[in-house]
Amino acid sequence: MNVLTIENLHKSFKKKNVLCGLNLTVPEHSVFGFVGRNGTGKTTTMKAVLGLLKPDEGEIRVCGEKVNFGQTATNRYIGYLPDVPAFYPFMTPKEYLVLCGESLGMSREKLEAKSEELLRLVGLSEDTRKIKGFSRGMKQRLGIAQALMPEPKLLICDEPTSALDPIGRKEILDILMSVKDQTTVMFSTHILSDVERICTDVAILNNGAVAMQGSVEQLKQANRTKEFIVEMQDQRGLSMVSNAFMVPVTADNLLVFTGGEEQMFAVLGFIKDNRLSVKRIERSLSSLESLFVEVVR
Repeated sequence: MNVLTIENLHKSFKKKNVLCGLNLTVPEHSVFGFVGRNGTGKTTTMKAVLGLLKPDEGEIRVCGEKVNFGQTATNRYIGYLPDVPAFYPFMTPKEYLVLCGESLGMSREKLEAKSEELLRLVGLSEDTRKIKGFSRGMKQRLGIAQALMPEPKLLICDEPTSALDPIGRKEILDILMSVKDQTTVMFSTHILSDVERICTDVAILNNGAVAMQGSVEQLKQANRTKEFIVEMQDQRGLSMVSNAFMVPVTADNLLVFTGGEEQMFAVLGFIKDNRLSVKRIERSLSSLESLFVEVVR
């Protein structure tokens, strides 16, 4: 089942076309990376999903229900973390989550339990400071807790790791990964290593439309490079294969060949004829970075 479906979405601002027939599906319980360069329409798409922006054309459905501009009934399924979340600085994390729960009409008993659960999840259960003293990373963690208060079917995060240091990025990614059994996570980013680390599915946005979409592994398998790697069992075999095919040995004692099946079979034949021991031979997979560069250039 798809928790989010977008069909033929168009949006222009004055004479600038931002979305040009965008089609997108987000599978339930996936960690979905929405990837694109800055200014390519990621935030515009998310605002349209939230009913905050009226598309010029197209249809959006969340959990099977149509999204209508200004009528946010479908937002009962959604938790949202903007790129720069804002809070009441004079509150503590617990006080802020209690306020959010009260606005949702939660009972006092559920509100207390849910607040404690989410603060533990994001690593803020022991922090009683005012929010005004929080770092950017701590505010992002609190923002995720706030977005999870209504127990959403879809958690949308707009550039959640931007401007964070490596430790802050890791903390946010670990949290997003940990909640995938409870909800579907969709986050926009231009940091491809973040997507490769935690995402099950990805869509690459270019020129206002999705240029490539699928599971991370499927996309990498379908776009395999013509390189293959050979790792030999011993130095003698490594030298023989290197000399025979004029391929230099890498710093990791590997041989990296460029070629199709014919080249691979030739290497395998040489290894067999000379009765050499080999540890592994494998095709190199395309990285998300190489796929992204190929799609958007």
